[in-house]
Amino acid sequence: MSFTQRLCRTLRTPLGILTMFAVLVLPVVAIVGPILWQDTADRVDTTAIGQGGSAEHWFGTDALGRDIAARTVVATRLTLELTLAATVIGGLGGFVLGALPTVLSPRVARLVTALVNLLIAFPTLLFVLFLAIVFGVGTRGAVLAIGIGVVPTFARLIQNLAASVAGADYVAAARILGVGRFRLIVRHILPNIAEPVALFLFQAGAGILVAFSGLSFLGLGVQAPDYDWGRLLNEQLARVYTHPESAVGPAVAIVLTGLVFNLVGEVVSQASGRRGLRTAPDRDHRGAASTPSGDPDVTAAAEKTGPTPLLEVDRLRVTFPGGHVAVRDVSLSVAPGEAVGIVGESGSGKSLTALAVAGLVPHPARAAARSITFDGVDPTADTRLGTSLSMVFQDPMASLNPALTIGKQLSEVAEVHLGHNRTQAMKRAVDRLRAVRIADPEHRSGMRPGEFSGGMRQRTMIAMGLMGEPRLVIADEPTTALDVTVQAQVLALLRDVREKSGAAVLMISHDIAVVSQVCERVMVMYAGRVVEELPTGDLVTGTAHPYTRALIGAVPDMTTDRRLPLVTIAGRPPGPGEDTPGCPFAPRCDLATDRCRTDEPALERIDAARRVACWHPVVTPAEARTQPE
Repeated sequence: MSFTQRLCRTLRTPLGILTMFAVLVLPVVAIVGPILWQDTADRVDTTAIGQGGSAEHWFGTDALGRDIAARTVVATRLTLELTLAATVIGGLGGFVLGALPTVLSPRVARLVTALVNLLIAFPTLLFVLFLAIVFGVGTRGAVLAIGIGVVPTFARLIQNLAASVAGADYVAAARILGVGRFRLIVRHILPNIAEPVALFLFQAGAGILVAFSGLSFLGLGVQAPDYDWGRLLNEQLARVYTHPESAVGPAVAIVLTGLVFNLVGEVVSQASGRRGLRTAPDRDHRGAASTPSGDPDVTAAAEKTGPTPLLEVDRLRVTFPGGHVAVRDVSLSVAPGEAVGIVGESGSGKSLTALAVAGLVPHPARAAARSITFDGVDPTADTRLGTSLSMVFQDPMASLNPALTIGKQLSEVAEVHLGHNRTQAMKRAVDRLRAVRIADPEHRSGMRPGEFSGGMRQRTMIAMGLMGEPRLVIADEPTTALDVTVQAQVLALLRDVREKSGAAVLMISHDIAVVSQVCERVMVMYAGRVVEELPTGDLVTGTAHPYTRALIGAVPDMTTDRRLPLVTIAGRPPGPGEDTPGCPFAPRCDLATDRCRTDEPALERIDAARRVACWHPVVTPAEARTQPE
């Protein structure tokens, strides 16, 4: 159920009906009041000075004989105008300070965050009083003082909300598409935090109303001849013990209007109560792919043979603060039209390798490589990245913006990179949805990701990659959490996309069986290293590294004895920051020797198609490496 539907349902409740009535009455009073009662409110009557409440003057008269009830009604317009003006100033200022850290560089983002922390350390009331003195006594000074005074609190809220959204995969996808900072905030971050922000604004409005009335009551706000409810209270303070009803009108107006703001906030809260913000790993800052200096060692990559690689990575390293190395000197290449798979256990560095290629390693990780080239250029600096390189993330629900329709998200690629207008971009989006076998794409394009099944969302991610003319599709665990039937459909779709578009595929998975259905070549990673590279056809009979053989042995097939427990690999992979000498697989390897525990093997070629990093590889003759029928 959408937010609009939940809001309509909430408005049909007693609370919603009361709120609608209050919201309608308040503007009517603010508009009509000065028109009907302005003359009465300003009329001086020296014969009725200081009177108490009566049928003619409900709340009595002031020191000039003016009707307090009429003045209270007339003051509604100015009070609401000033309250809304201060709320807008606070909201805009808070949004700017709160949202900027998500799109700025880490250093500048820290400075903005430090500024917000410094401002929020001061009590809001003292900060407002200080600003009121700085800006001067009067209406303008009070508006600026209160508006700026609530900026730090509002900025802190925006920072927390924006940080929980900025790390989502769909924001990372927008960055890789080359979406500008302003568009990123307005289109991808703001819609996903709009509901809690609106709730806070309405509830803050009540506090701003009270603060403004307080400044006027203290003589720092509205000055004569203008008046708001706070000034009316100030004028009747001396009579509160003799004629208390004279202060009732302004006080009741402040309380009731504050309740109206809170009622609106409560309705928004109930309407959005079943919708939460999706959290994701922090990816608000890219790790810069830079060239390491001072390392003269030659790469262990294989000699370049065959066609010029479409993607070539030479000695990629991904490090985290503290010196923890998550990816160690990984070198790989993908030829045009080729499908290459990267497999390994969780934590082996597969996804980090893929993210580093696209320049999307999660903060505070940093990626460095001797070189990363895509079609001959640096992929993180090429403006064609959004159309030539497509990335399919492992969680499509986190990769798609839940606040936007499917059609809008797909059409953004065509608008940003292909220069299409909205009509042309939407037409292409519908065509791409049809290409990935989404039924009734015209209708589905107007739906949101939450209305799609898991398989449909994954198809949509592939369609998003096809909005341009991709030469390389990076699929990071594209079948995770999908049932076997949908998994087969997604893999078949990837094969079709590759055949029709001629795109190369770099597929990340922990499932060797899945990779073998799509790829011609497989790279096996363990503890951030590539330990073996071989053709897919050699997976069953031609593996050389003990780790790869253990992975293959752990995959059950139709001949597996069901009476026996499933085969597992003893021990555990090295944890983050564990840097032991020798081969990282040695503690779990049955073939390990003393040399394995002291010297780390290099990735070396054992024949024309295979490389392995092992001191004791199991070399199988070529004639024995045949796939069983």
